[in-house]
Amino acid sequence: MFTHQDLADMQAQSLKMQSWIRQQTFSPKMEKTLRRFSSWEVAELIFKVNQSTLRGRLAADPSLPQGHVEEDGRQRWYSLEEINELRRRLKVNRKSLMPERPAGKRALRVAISNFKGGAGKSTVALHFAHAAALDGYRVLCVDFDPQATLSHSMGLSDVTEDYTVWGIMARDLVRETERMNASTRGAESGAALPKRRLPEAITGMGLQDLRISDFVKPTSWPTIDVIPSCANAAFVEFASAQYRHLNPEWSFFAAVSRYLDQLPSDDYDMMIFDCPPAIGYQSMNAVFAADMLYIPSGPGYWEYDSTTSFIGQLSEALEDLSAFNGIVPAGTFSLPKVFQEVRFLLTRYESGNDLHRAMRDAFVKVFGDRMTEHPIEMTRAVEQSGRFLSSIYEIDYRDMTRETWRRARASFDQAYMEFKDNALTAWAQLEDEA
Repeated sequence: MFTHQDLADMQAQSLKMQSWIRQQTFSPKMEKTLRRFSSWEVAELIFKVNQSTLRGRLAADPSLPQGHVEEDGRQRWYSLEEINELRRRLKVNRKSLMPERPAGKRALRVAISNFKGGAGKSTVALHFAHAAALDGYRVLCVDFDPQATLSHSMGLSDVTEDYTVWGIMARDLVRETERMNASTRGAESGAALPKRRLPEAITGMGLQDLRISDFVKPTSWPTIDVIPSCANAAFVEFASAQYRHLNPEWSFFAAVSRYLDQLPSDDYDMMIFDCPPAIGYQSMNAVFAADMLYIPSGPGYWEYDSTTSFIGQLSEALEDLSAFNGIVPAGTFSLPKVFQEVRFLLTRYESGNDLHRAMRDAFVKVFGDRMTEHPIEMTRAVEQSGRFLSSIYEIDYRDMTRETWRRARASFDQAYMEFKDNALTAWAQLEDEA
């Protein structure tokens, strides 16, 4: 017979192993650090220029970052900060190396979401965030999944639920309830509106007093921040049902959107959401806040079946939320929910597998041009990156054969470039900032 105490003991034992694994994976201080990038990577893979062109520019201007030469080689290695300084100061063929960003638009918000566990949501979110950072974008990742895979991969593990999406939602409940109680609605008739009362167990947590920046944590990537998750954040699905009962008019599904609206508009270029494998309070906040929906799926029948169920249930959930139209103040957000773009992406794809090719054809027949052209291939390098809580961009190509590394990177690069093209199209469609 097992009780909750037995489960707690098992978790404590597992946490010890988790700590040991982090010690082997991260630095001796158990902190994740970002490697340097070789001049070959900087020139050909990041800036996409000839190596001799970059070397010539560096030789002509000694004030530019010159990188670091390791003792056992002649190759120069650059930090991401140095790469971004080069990006700001250099032009090639009179063209800026800065990434394209539509003028007058806020940061683009992208939700990576599906029902199926193991569809590659966290892997896609992690790789797209890292690829975007190498492309020169400033990225905020939001981890909505209590499994916290994205948070752990970003190097964050000691996180309390107060500083997760659950904390954002609880903070929003208190603030929205206070706003409603201070509302002048009903003044014309002279009728006193009923006060919505929240218990001390909620108001006494003090979450309503947290600053916007308190939820945002830095990572080992200087241009990537994250709003992390943790296992205890799973409580949000139970708590939110109670919160809705306490204040039925609370638009719970827009809590994160309201929070993101308060972030300084020039802090980030892209926001990438990693969603849990379910339709719930957290995932609905993610998709409602998103401008663009990216739906990854494995190349099997059950993944296809799950994807079909996901878009059907998401459609029904978003239709139900339209009932809030007219309840919330005008200008807060618009209903029904509109996405600027929706795309489907195959992951763990093997081009030599007949079943995978057949399922890809099925996806294309059903979703047409909503299906991305470039799937993410399953390679040994991708498997290794997952085992070590890292993206292919974080792995030093000297740790494996360069061909193995390049094949994996090429797969993610192609998927990212297609994602970027789709993102720029959706981004341009956003309303201009006031």
